[in-house]
Amino acid sequence: MEKIWLHFYPSDVPEEIDLSAHETIVDLFTYSCAKYRDKPAISNFGVTLTYRQLDTFSQNFAAYLQQELRLKKGDRIAIMLPNTLQYYVAIFAALRAGLVVVNVNPLYTPNELVHQLSDADAAAIIVLSNFATTVQKALPETTLKHVIITQIGDLFGFPRKNLINFIVRYIKKAIPDYQLPNAIEFSQALEIGEGKMFRPVELKENDMACLQYTGGTTGVAKGAVLLHRNLIANAKQADTWVKGCGLEEGIEVAIIPLPLYHIFSFTVCALTFFRLGVHTVLVTNPRDISALIKLMKKKPFSVFLGINTLFNALLHQQEFKDINFSKLKLTISGGMALQQKIAETWYEKTGNKILEGYGLTEASPIVTINPPNQAVFSGAIGIPVPSTEVAFKDNDEVDVPLGEKGEFCVKGPQVMQGYWRNDSETALAFTKDQYLKTGDIGRMDEKGLIYLVDRKKDMILVSGFNVYPSEVEAILTAHPKIREAGVVGIPCEKTGEMVKAFLVREDNTLTQEAVTAYCYEHLAHYKVPKSIVFVEELPKSSVGKVLRRKLQALDT
Repeated sequence: MEKIWLHFYPSDVPEEIDLSAHETIVDLFTYSCAKYRDKPAISNFGVTLTYRQLDTFSQNFAAYLQQELRLKKGDRIAIMLPNTLQYYVAIFAALRAGLVVVNVNPLYTPNELVHQLSDADAAAIIVLSNFATTVQKALPETTLKHVIITQIGDLFGFPRKNLINFIVRYIKKAIPDYQLPNAIEFSQALEIGEGKMFRPVELKENDMACLQYTGGTTGVAKGAVLLHRNLIANAKQADTWVKGCGLEEGIEVAIIPLPLYHIFSFTVCALTFFRLGVHTVLVTNPRDISALIKLMKKKPFSVFLGINTLFNALLHQQEFKDINFSKLKLTISGGMALQQKIAETWYEKTGNKILEGYGLTEASPIVTINPPNQAVFSGAIGIPVPSTEVAFKDNDEVDVPLGEKGEFCVKGPQVMQGYWRNDSETALAFTKDQYLKTGDIGRMDEKGLIYLVDRKKDMILVSGFNVYPSEVEAILTAHPKIREAGVVGIPCEKTGEMVKAFLVREDNTLTQEAVTAYCYEHLAHYKVPKSIVFVEELPKSSVGKVLRRKLQALDT
């Protein structure tokens, strides 16, 4: 496809990225630690590590992994941590030791954990004590040889470390009892590693960096093989873009509530922001909106990373108006579609437009980003980042004409090598001309802006007509008395499927009849929900995506 979108590129954004600066993530890491060594790198619960300290801690932990646990290049290590200081230490230590990182959602059930660890053939795991009971239950069915347990305050220094860990365990009672007698404490591992010699590992751009699992909400999770060059390329693609938003090296402060084990947050924060010398303030529990707002009021920040549901939750808090947004330069949204009402209200309240992007795990993840100088919300997911090709294809993998709907497909240096030990799924993921199939239906307009219609698998077929849930959800959430909406298809004897809507009301006086009447004003009749259910909340993933699969299973 002709790159008609290039006219949107800011003058300092190249058509193709230059990857000569850093061959591997370790190269990027050591470069940043040297350049910004005495600047703050990461903070959590008011405790800050400089780039120099992070360099030292990660080297000591890498030495422990090498010399004490005898882990070797290519071994898989699972990291089951929320946003903590230890996450950064563990990630960069593992990569420095030549290991392959397997990011694990701490909220996994034992069965989900067994599948991921067994599929990855993981040799070791680092887990927060709050979730150690899950590891205990899963352990007998996994290949794990080593379990390392950390507590929230392990890097906070004395006496704060002891105080925080005591509060979490005995006051908040947030750590269920567990029995892992052979596990080692993270603090002890650091002490041992400090006395060991770290031996740098020779790494190349085509070495595997991460096994990032995906597909768990729609089926069995698969491990996307992401090489160092895939992640470095995507970090560079994002780097070229965010600099156009006025970010300056070594001075920005970013508040990060999205979990780092998610690929969107991982690439943007642990790689792109790290390369720019950003001071990253980690939020461990983003569901505690009150605590998040207190942090935003206390800590002046210039960058905020969020997701549609999080923006929505923040905007509905009374104290949101008391936050000082005068330093805010960049608000980034990803992970799910940004709704117009949310985007417009955020701009009205903060004076800062949300920059929405699109990506998927298999693309490291960023594929498109909206132009930083875009005047108004367009509903588009933006334009392809540098060095990226896109196509829209029909079911026979033939390109559709410009403007018509087709499956969105992508090719670029950020695209995965395939699924781990799963040739059949890998073959299904790519077209004959080696474009990655995203599973999303979209179109490109004559200017080059890309619009998503919906997930191919979520499409509802009503009497032969295609209904895309996100379109209906966008209309519903535009209603002033509706806070959130989730739409699914359910079987219907007459039409094959019909549309069902689950709504969280802003105003409890709203009735089903009023919603139906409103929908008939704004939607074709076959798109109007024939079943409407009011709920207190919608089921969401750990990053805030509405789980339509769970909506299907709700007992109403």
